[in-house]
Amino acid sequence: MATIDEQIKELEDEISNTKYNKATQGHIGKLKAKIARLQGEQEKRRSAKGTTKGFHVKKAGNATVALVGFPSVGKSTLLNQLTGAKSATAAYHFTTLDVIPGVLEYKHAKIQILDMPGLIKGASKGKGRGREVIAAARSADVILFVADVFNPDLSVLNNELWAAAIRINQKAPDVVITSSDHGGINIKPTVKLTKIDEQIAADMVAAYGHINATVVIRDDIDVEQLLDVLAGNRVYIDAIIAVNKIDLVSPDKLGAVYEKLPDLKKVPVSAVTGYGIEELKEALFETIGMIRIFLKPQGQDADMDVPLIVKHDSSIGDVCDNIHRTFRPNFRYAMVWGSSAKFPGQTVGIDHVVRDGDVVTIIVRR
Repeated sequence: MATIDEQIKELEDEISNTKYNKATQGHIGKLKAKIARLQGEQEKRRSAKGTTKGFHVKKAGNATVALVGFPSVGKSTLLNQLTGAKSATAAYHFTTLDVIPGVLEYKHAKIQILDMPGLIKGASKGKGRGREVIAAARSADVILFVADVFNPDLSVLNNELWAAAIRINQKAPDVVITSSDHGGINIKPTVKLTKIDEQIAADMVAAYGHINATVVIRDDIDVEQLLDVLAGNRVYIDAIIAVNKIDLVSPDKLGAVYEKLPDLKKVPVSAVTGYGIEELKEALFETIGMIRIFLKPQGQDADMDVPLIVKHDSSIGDVCDNIHRTFRPNFRYAMVWGSSAKFPGQTVGIDHVVRDGDVVTIIVRR
Protein backbone atom coordinates (compact mmCIF):
# COMPACT_ATOMS: atom_id res chain seq x y z
CA MET A 1 0.00 0.00 0.00
CA ALA A 2 1.29 3.45 -0.91
CA THR A 3 2.47 5.70 1.89
CA ILE A 4 0.72 9.02 2.55
CA ASP A 5 3.64 10.88 0.94
CA GLU A 6 3.31 8.68 -2.16
CA GLN A 7 -0.45 9.23 -2.32
CA ILE A 8 0.00 12.99 -2.02
CA LYS A 9 2.69 12.97 -4.71
CA GLU A 10 0.43 11.00 -7.05
CA LEU A 11 -2.43 13.47 -6.57
CA GLU A 12 -0.10 16.47 -7.01
CA ASP A 13 1.23 14.97 -10.25
CA GLU A 14 -2.32 14.51 -11.51
CA ILE A 15 -3.08 18.17 -10.75
CA SER A 16 0.07 19.36 -12.51
CA ASN A 17 -0.82 17.27 -15.56
CA THR A 18 -4.39 18.59 -15.71
CA LYS A 19 -4.96 21.75 -17.71
CA TYR A 20 -6.94 24.20 -15.56
CA ASN A 21 -10.17 25.47 -17.09
CA LYS A 22 -13.82 25.72 -16.15
CA ALA A 23 -14.45 22.10 -17.16
CA THR A 24 -11.64 20.74 -14.95
CA GLN A 25 -12.14 23.11 -12.01
CA GLY A 26 -14.32 20.65 -10.11
CA HIS A 27 -11.95 17.71 -10.67
CA ILE A 28 -8.95 19.72 -9.48
CA GLY A 29 -10.93 20.89 -6.45
CA LYS A 30 -11.67 17.27 -5.51
CA LEU A 31 -8.01 16.32 -5.89
CA LYS A 32 -6.96 19.22 -3.66
CA ALA A 33 -9.54 18.16 -1.06
CA LYS A 34 -8.09 14.65 -1.04
CA ILE A 35 -4.59 16.07 -0.60
CA ALA A 36 -5.81 18.25 2.30
CA ARG A 37 -7.36 15.18 3.97
CA LEU A 38 -4.13 13.18 3.58
CA GLN A 39 -2.04 16.06 4.91
CA GLY A 40 -4.33 16.25 7.93
CA GLU A 41 -3.81 12.53 8.58
CA GLN A 42 -0.07 12.98 8.16
CA GLU A 43 0.01 15.83 10.68
CA LYS A 44 -1.99 13.80 13.22
CA ARG A 45 0.45 10.91 12.93
CA ARG A 46 3.41 13.26 13.26
CA SER A 47 1.89 14.84 16.37
CA ALA A 48 1.09 11.42 17.88
CA LYS A 49 4.74 10.41 17.47
CA GLY A 50 5.90 13.67 19.01
CA THR A 51 7.86 14.65 15.91
CA THR A 52 6.21 18.05 15.52
CA LYS A 53 8.18 20.25 17.88
CA GLY A 54 8.30 23.95 18.41
CA PHE A 55 10.37 26.45 20.33
CA HIS A 56 8.92 26.81 23.81
CA VAL A 57 8.23 30.48 24.44
CA LYS A 58 6.17 31.55 27.42
CA LYS A 59 3.51 34.06 26.44
CA ALA A 60 3.99 37.49 27.96
CA GLY A 61 2.32 40.86 27.65
CA ASN A 62 -0.82 41.94 25.82
CA ALA A 63 0.11 40.54 22.40
CA THR A 64 2.88 38.73 20.53
CA VAL A 65 4.72 39.78 17.37
CA ALA A 66 6.87 37.28 15.44
CA LEU A 67 9.83 38.57 13.42
CA VAL A 68 9.91 36.62 10.14
CA GLY A 69 12.61 37.01 7.52
CA PHE A 70 15.52 35.40 5.74
CA PRO A 71 18.75 34.85 7.67
CA SER A 72 20.88 37.98 8.19
CA VAL A 73 18.25 40.61 7.38
CA GLY A 74 18.68 42.33 10.76
CA LYS A 75 15.95 40.73 12.89
CA SER A 76 18.12 40.50 16.00
CA THR A 77 19.31 44.09 15.73
CA LEU A 78 15.71 45.19 15.21
CA LEU A 79 14.62 43.28 18.33
CA ASN A 80 17.32 45.06 20.32
CA GLN A 81 16.11 48.44 19.02
CA LEU A 82 12.47 47.71 19.82
CA THR A 83 12.86 46.10 23.22
CA GLY A 84 16.38 46.39 24.56
CA ALA A 85 16.60 42.59 24.59
CA LYS A 86 20.03 41.09 23.97
CA SER A 87 19.92 38.92 20.86
CA ALA A 88 23.22 37.84 19.29
CA THR A 89 24.03 39.66 16.06
CA ALA A 90 26.68 39.01 13.44
CA ALA A 91 27.16 39.44 9.71
CA TYR A 92 26.67 35.79 8.83
CA HIS A 93 23.74 33.39 8.40
CA PHE A 94 21.90 31.62 11.20
CA THR A 95 23.20 33.74 14.07
CA THR A 96 19.90 33.19 15.92
CA LEU A 97 19.54 29.48 16.74
CA ASP A 98 16.66 29.82 19.18
CA VAL A 99 13.65 32.09 19.65
CA ILE A 100 14.71 35.17 21.61
CA PRO A 101 11.84 37.03 23.30
CA GLY A 102 11.79 40.67 24.26
CA VAL A 103 9.04 42.99 25.47
CA LEU A 104 8.21 46.34 23.88
CA GLU A 105 6.40 48.73 26.23
CA TYR A 106 4.43 51.26 24.22
CA LYS A 107 1.41 53.38 25.18
CA HIS A 108 0.98 51.30 28.35
CA ALA A 109 0.88 48.08 26.27
CA LYS A 110 3.38 45.29 26.71
CA ILE A 111 4.05 43.65 23.34
CA GLN A 112 6.14 40.49 23.23
CA ILE A 113 8.53 40.46 20.26
CA LEU A 114 9.99 37.12 19.13
CA ASP A 115 13.28 37.07 17.22
CA MET A 116 13.32 33.75 15.39
CA PRO A 117 15.82 31.89 13.19
CA GLY A 118 15.61 32.93 9.56
CA LEU A 119 13.28 31.04 7.27
CA ILE A 120 14.53 29.49 4.05
CA LYS A 121 12.97 27.67 1.11
CA GLY A 122 11.61 24.33 2.30
CA ALA A 123 11.01 25.58 5.86
CA SER A 124 7.41 24.32 5.89
CA LYS A 125 8.78 20.80 5.27
CA GLY A 126 11.29 21.07 8.09
CA LYS A 127 14.39 22.47 6.40
CA GLY A 128 16.52 24.67 8.65
CA ARG A 129 14.33 23.93 11.70
CA GLY A 130 11.54 25.52 9.68
CA ARG A 131 8.68 23.64 11.30
CA GLU A 132 9.77 24.78 14.74
CA VAL A 133 10.06 28.39 13.65
CA ILE A 134 6.68 28.31 11.94
CA ALA A 135 5.06 26.69 14.98
CA ALA A 136 6.17 29.70 17.01
CA ALA A 137 4.93 32.11 14.33
CA ARG A 138 1.49 30.45 14.29
CA SER A 139 0.87 31.57 17.87
CA ALA A 140 1.63 35.24 17.16
CA ASP A 141 -0.94 38.02 16.94
CA VAL A 142 1.03 39.85 14.24
CA ILE A 143 3.82 38.79 11.89
CA LEU A 144 6.45 41.44 11.25
CA PHE A 145 8.26 40.63 8.02
CA VAL A 146 11.78 41.99 8.06
CA ALA A 147 12.89 42.70 4.49
CA ASP A 148 16.40 43.56 3.35
CA VAL A 149 16.26 46.65 1.15
CA PHE A 150 18.81 44.98 -1.17
CA ASN A 151 16.81 41.72 -1.44
CA PRO A 152 13.17 42.68 -0.87
CA ASP A 153 11.46 39.71 -2.56
CA LEU A 154 9.43 37.92 0.15
CA SER A 155 7.67 35.43 -2.13
CA VAL A 156 9.58 32.46 -0.68
CA LEU A 157 8.55 33.43 2.85
CA ASN A 158 4.93 33.93 1.80
CA ASN A 159 4.88 30.54 0.10
CA GLU A 160 6.38 28.78 3.13
CA LEU A 161 3.87 30.37 5.52
CA TRP A 162 1.02 29.49 3.14
CA ALA A 163 2.20 25.87 2.98
CA ALA A 164 2.29 25.86 6.79
CA ALA A 165 -1.40 26.87 6.94
CA ILE A 166 -0.78 30.52 7.89
CA ARG A 167 -3.01 32.99 6.07
CA ILE A 168 -1.64 36.54 6.01
CA ASN A 169 -4.07 39.48 6.26
CA GLN A 170 -7.10 37.31 5.54
CA LYS A 171 -10.26 36.63 7.49
CA ALA A 172 -11.51 33.12 8.13
CA PRO A 173 -14.25 32.32 5.59
CA ASP A 174 -17.75 32.34 7.09
CA VAL A 175 -18.56 28.71 6.34
CA VAL A 176 -20.06 26.21 8.77
CA ILE A 177 -20.03 22.45 8.10
CA THR A 178 -22.42 20.44 10.25
CA SER A 179 -22.29 16.65 10.01
CA SER A 180 -25.51 14.65 10.06
CA ASP A 181 -26.50 10.98 9.84
CA HIS A 182 -28.38 11.15 6.53
CA GLY A 183 -29.20 13.32 3.52
CA GLY A 184 -25.83 13.44 1.74
CA ILE A 185 -24.04 16.76 1.18
CA ASN A 186 -26.35 19.77 1.30
CA ILE A 187 -24.83 23.11 0.23
CA LYS A 188 -26.71 26.17 1.50
CA PRO A 189 -25.22 29.49 0.34
CA THR A 190 -26.68 32.70 1.76
CA VAL A 191 -24.81 34.81 -0.82
CA LYS A 192 -24.39 34.53 -4.57
CA LEU A 193 -21.42 32.28 -5.33
CA THR A 194 -19.27 33.58 -8.20
CA LYS A 195 -15.94 31.81 -7.55
CA ILE A 196 -17.19 28.28 -6.90
CA ASP A 197 -20.45 26.54 -7.76
CA GLU A 198 -22.51 24.41 -5.40
CA GLN A 199 -21.71 21.12 -7.16
CA ILE A 200 -17.95 21.69 -6.93
CA ALA A 201 -18.34 22.61 -3.26
CA ALA A 202 -20.35 19.44 -2.61
CA ASP A 203 -17.82 17.27 -4.46
CA MET A 204 -14.94 18.76 -2.46
CA VAL A 205 -16.70 18.24 0.86
CA ALA A 206 -17.37 14.62 -0.08
CA ALA A 207 -13.79 14.11 -1.30
CA TYR A 208 -12.51 15.34 2.05
CA GLY A 209 -14.41 12.53 3.73
CA HIS A 210 -17.78 13.93 4.75
CA ILE A 211 -20.66 11.59 3.89
CA ASN A 212 -23.63 13.54 5.22
CA ALA A 213 -23.31 17.23 6.03
CA THR A 214 -24.99 20.61 5.72
CA VAL A 215 -22.63 23.35 4.52
CA VAL A 216 -23.78 26.93 5.14
CA ILE A 217 -21.71 29.38 3.07
CA ARG A 218 -22.03 33.06 4.02
CA ASP A 219 -19.06 34.38 1.99
CA ASP A 220 -18.34 34.30 -1.74
CA ILE A 221 -15.49 31.82 -1.32
CA ASP A 222 -13.18 30.17 -3.83
CA VAL A 223 -11.76 26.64 -3.95
CA GLU A 224 -8.73 27.48 -1.78
CA GLN A 225 -10.88 29.04 0.92
CA LEU A 226 -13.13 25.99 1.04
CA LEU A 227 -10.02 23.82 1.39
CA ASP A 228 -8.98 25.99 4.34
CA VAL A 229 -12.35 25.43 6.00
CA LEU A 230 -12.21 21.68 5.40
CA ALA A 231 -8.68 21.39 6.79
CA GLY A 232 -9.64 23.38 9.89
CA ASN A 233 -6.04 24.06 10.92
CA ARG A 234 -5.54 27.44 9.30
CA VAL A 235 -4.55 30.47 11.35
CA TYR A 236 -5.28 34.01 10.18
CA ILE A 237 -2.67 36.57 11.17
CA ASP A 238 -2.22 40.23 10.24
CA ALA A 239 1.20 41.30 9.01
CA ILE A 240 3.28 44.37 8.20
CA ILE A 241 6.75 44.81 6.71
CA ALA A 242 9.79 46.52 8.18
CA VAL A 243 12.02 47.46 5.23
CA ASN A 244 15.44 47.35 6.87
CA LYS A 245 18.83 48.94 6.00
CA ILE A 246 17.05 51.98 4.59
CA ASP A 247 20.06 54.10 5.57
CA LEU A 248 22.12 52.39 2.88
CA VAL A 249 20.01 53.41 -0.15
CA SER A 250 18.94 56.75 -1.60
CA PRO A 251 15.28 57.76 -1.18
CA ASP A 252 14.62 57.62 -4.92
CA LYS A 253 15.32 53.85 -4.89
CA LEU A 254 12.57 53.14 -2.36
CA GLY A 255 9.72 53.03 -4.89
CA ALA A 256 11.40 50.24 -6.85
CA VAL A 257 11.97 48.31 -3.61
CA TYR A 258 8.31 48.64 -2.59
CA GLU A 259 7.16 47.30 -5.98
CA LYS A 260 8.84 43.98 -5.19
CA LEU A 261 7.13 43.66 -1.80
CA PRO A 262 3.67 42.24 -0.99
CA ASP A 263 0.70 44.59 -0.67
CA LEU A 264 1.12 45.09 3.08
CA LYS A 265 1.80 48.14 5.22
CA LYS A 266 5.49 49.01 4.94
CA VAL A 267 7.66 50.91 7.42
CA PRO A 268 11.18 51.92 6.31
CA VAL A 269 13.67 51.43 9.16
CA SER A 270 17.33 51.13 9.98
CA ALA A 271 17.87 48.67 12.79
CA VAL A 272 21.46 49.90 13.11
CA THR A 273 20.81 53.66 13.38
CA GLY A 274 17.31 53.52 14.91
CA TYR A 275 15.69 55.37 12.01
CA GLY A 276 11.93 54.64 11.77
CA ILE A 277 11.75 52.66 15.02
CA GLU A 278 9.12 54.92 16.61
CA GLU A 279 6.99 54.72 13.44
CA LEU A 280 7.34 50.92 13.54
CA LYS A 281 6.18 50.80 17.16
CA GLU A 282 3.09 52.81 16.26
CA ALA A 283 2.38 50.59 13.24
CA LEU A 284 2.60 47.45 15.39
CA PHE A 285 0.29 48.99 18.02
CA GLU A 286 -2.28 49.87 15.35
CA THR A 287 -2.05 46.50 13.59
CA ILE A 288 -2.59 44.57 16.81
CA GLY A 289 -5.66 46.72 17.35
CA MET A 290 -5.26 47.51 21.03
CA ILE A 291 -7.64 49.73 22.93
CA ARG A 292 -7.53 51.47 26.30
CA ILE A 293 -10.03 50.70 29.06
CA PHE A 294 -10.09 52.86 32.20
CA LEU A 295 -11.14 51.05 35.36
CA LYS A 296 -13.44 52.70 37.88
CA PRO A 297 -13.66 50.89 41.23
CA GLN A 298 -17.20 51.00 42.64
CA GLY A 299 -17.79 54.29 44.46
CA GLN A 300 -14.42 55.73 43.43
CA ASP A 301 -13.01 57.86 40.61
CA ALA A 302 -11.71 56.18 37.48
CA ASP A 303 -7.95 55.79 37.05
CA MET A 304 -7.46 57.88 33.91
CA ASP A 305 -3.65 57.77 34.09
CA VAL A 306 -2.97 54.05 33.65
CA PRO A 307 -5.38 52.25 31.30
CA LEU A 308 -5.95 48.53 31.00
CA ILE A 309 -4.86 47.47 27.50
CA VAL A 310 -7.03 44.91 25.70
CA LYS A 311 -7.45 43.88 22.08
CA HIS A 312 -10.01 45.38 19.74
CA ASP A 313 -13.45 43.71 19.99
CA SER A 314 -12.79 42.53 23.55
CA SER A 315 -15.78 41.85 25.76
CA ILE A 316 -16.38 42.64 29.40
CA GLY A 317 -15.43 39.01 30.00
CA ASP A 318 -12.04 39.64 28.39
CA VAL A 319 -11.62 42.69 30.62
CA CYS A 320 -12.36 40.46 33.63
CA ASP A 321 -9.73 37.96 32.51
CA ASN A 322 -7.15 40.75 32.27
CA ILE A 323 -7.88 41.96 35.80
CA HIS A 324 -7.87 38.65 37.70
CA ARG A 325 -8.73 35.03 36.99
CA THR A 326 -11.46 35.08 39.69
CA PHE A 327 -13.41 37.95 38.13
CA ARG A 328 -15.13 36.03 35.32
CA PRO A 329 -16.51 33.15 37.47
CA ASN A 330 -17.70 35.65 40.10
CA PHE A 331 -19.02 38.26 37.65
CA ARG A 332 -22.38 39.91 38.47
CA TYR A 333 -22.59 42.90 36.13
CA ALA A 334 -20.62 45.83 34.79
CA MET A 335 -21.27 49.53 34.31
CA VAL A 336 -19.88 51.33 31.26
CA TRP A 337 -19.30 54.98 30.35
CA GLY A 338 -18.10 55.70 26.84
CA SER A 339 -18.84 55.11 23.17
CA SER A 340 -19.91 51.48 23.64
CA ALA A 341 -22.63 52.46 26.12
CA LYS A 342 -26.13 53.57 25.11
CA PHE A 343 -26.07 56.03 28.00
CA PRO A 344 -23.53 56.91 30.73
CA GLY A 345 -23.26 54.22 33.38
CA GLN A 346 -25.19 51.60 31.38
CA THR A 347 -25.43 48.24 33.13
CA VAL A 348 -24.13 45.50 30.81
CA GLY A 349 -23.43 41.78 30.83
CA ILE A 350 -20.27 39.79 30.33
CA ASP A 351 -20.63 39.65 26.52
CA HIS A 352 -20.80 43.44 26.04
CA VAL A 353 -18.08 44.59 23.60
CA VAL A 354 -16.03 47.55 24.83
CA ARG A 355 -14.49 50.35 22.78
CA ASP A 356 -11.39 52.48 23.09
CA GLY A 357 -11.62 54.96 25.95
CA ASP A 358 -14.48 53.25 27.80
CA VAL A 359 -14.64 53.61 31.57
CA VAL A 360 -15.70 50.35 33.21
CA THR A 361 -16.81 49.27 36.67
CA ILE A 362 -16.86 45.51 37.28
CA ILE A 363 -19.11 44.19 40.04
CA VAL A 364 -18.27 40.68 41.31
CA ARG A 365 -19.65 38.43 44.01
CA ARG A 366 -17.68 38.63 47.22
